[in-house]
Amino acid sequence: MAASSLKTPPPLDDNALRVIPLGGLGDIGRNMAALEYRGQLLLIDCGVLFPEENHPGVDLILPGFEVIADRLDDVVGLVLTHGHEDHIGAVPYLLRQRQDIPLIGSKLTLALVSEKFREHRIRNVVKREVADLERVTMGPFDLEFIAVNHSIPDALAVMVRTPAGTLLHTGDFKMDQLPLDNRITDVRSLARLGEEGVDLFLVDSTNAEVPGFTTPERDIAPALERVFSRSRQRVIVACFASHVHRVQQVMDAAAEHGRKVVYVGRSMVRNMGVARDLGYLKVPANTLIEMRDIDRYKPQDVVIISTGSQGEPLSALSRMANREHQVISLKPGDTVVLASSMIPGNENAIYRVINGLTKLGAKVVHKGNAMVHVSGHASAGELLFCYNVVRPRNVMPVHGESRHLIANADLAVATGVPRERTIIAEDGAVVDLQNGRARIVGKVDASYIFVDGSTVGDVSEAALTDRKILGEEGFISVVTVVNTHSGRIVSGPDIHARGFVEGDAVFDDVRPLVAAAIEEALAEGVDDAYRLQQVVRRRLGKWVNDTHRRRPMIIPVVIGA
Repeated sequence: MAASSLKTPPPLDDNALRVIPLGGLGDIGRNMAALEYRGQLLLIDCGVLFPEENHPGVDLILPGFEVIADRLDDVVGLVLTHGHEDHIGAVPYLLRQRQDIPLIGSKLTLALVSEKFREHRIRNVVKREVADLERVTMGPFDLEFIAVNHSIPDALAVMVRTPAGTLLHTGDFKMDQLPLDNRITDVRSLARLGEEGVDLFLVDSTNAEVPGFTTPERDIAPALERVFSRSRQRVIVACFASHVHRVQQVMDAAAEHGRKVVYVGRSMVRNMGVARDLGYLKVPANTLIEMRDIDRYKPQDVVIISTGSQGEPLSALSRMANREHQVISLKPGDTVVLASSMIPGNENAIYRVINGLTKLGAKVVHKGNAMVHVSGHASAGELLFCYNVVRPRNVMPVHGESRHLIANADLAVATGVPRERTIIAEDGAVVDLQNGRARIVGKVDASYIFVDGSTVGDVSEAALTDRKILGEEGFISVVTVVNTHSGRIVSGPDIHARGFVEGDAVFDDVRPLVAAAIEEALAEGVDDAYRLQQVVRRRLGKWVNDTHRRRPMIIPVVIGA
């Protein structure tokens, strides 16, 4: 059931629970959902989406929480399922609008988001720490938290009970049976909730197209061992700054091979410090060193754990690949391990970094040529298992692109969920659960909110289009001074370009054509500067398109004298 053709939702019935995904459906990122019952709102997650190449100048993309901006006083709490950026990265931007929204999450999740508050200078945040199997009440919402396994410790699913029905949100999860921290997904509790009755099941869809079961985290240990055994120089491992389990495995391998470990990248230093302080990361004695001390050790005695596995232009790894890092210079024979997946949309940036590293003589080990990464998300076999355990009445796949959502819905149907009770929604879809049945009843605007430096929400799609044109096609400026009384050109047209051609001499042929068009318009009585500028834009634009097959931005200026 699709949401694209539906518009304004009806008023919410007192006996219904409303669910509005504000992000995460159609993208891998900016995950957020709003639940409403009798005028009160509960939010689940508030993450960011990282920009792609078609978002020039954009730093982050936020969920569409502007749709609830005038209802923030109705929000009773924000549940954070785990500490990844695509689930907590936008929290500071939301709390700028209402600072006292209570945050509910696990110890590690709240610690990681608290570090963001320091950066954003947000104080006195209300936080409620919860653990596995704990139940709390927030307004009309009764919440129970269930342990789930993911690529970051302390992840939680949440069961939401209301008089209108029950909702179970998995968050991001997988079912690793031998996790590094021995904290498995609590299948017994999922079965118990299934026996109680789950009216609407919101399920992680990222790996719904992948058959079988996700490879256990500990299976990458042999590949790391081979890297450490064969490398005779430095080893640089790039991974997500929140991937505590991956860092732990690298740390253990480094200690076993007598290597010192240095963190590179501000977010890596910050997050691993938090994880160590809380006991989630075990650092062997005398293993960790500061980056400023790296040159005191031989290359074969050092491991660098860095950010930048997604090819981010300003990340530590990208700066190394471009020979721009202030401290670390790669040498031929160094080994670089990209210990993470490729987030859709980042492929070109990642391959640019790989090519840059390879040109410098480094050996690059990545998922394509070695088992150095496993997913943190449940594959099709695990999803089928969950559907059979929970036996939900209605299913709404979340967290994924459209193909992932559809594949997940197909899995639910295969286990017996009626097709008409699987909700394939878009961001902004309004889903009402009433009398045990979930339906899409409308749609609201949950479009992208762009963060550009210190600017939030003021960058439009039109502005991004202009930026792309400027970056790809260049621009041309045309300045002309006219005497509207005599109908003659006083000066110009002066034509200059940037990013279009090497020299302005190329415009020698078109200057008289532009001048003739202006004089013709003046002779016809056109004396408005704006209309004259349009004449210039049309005439020059046609010449550029006919002659050069380009569409640069044309900025005409006509000055009356």
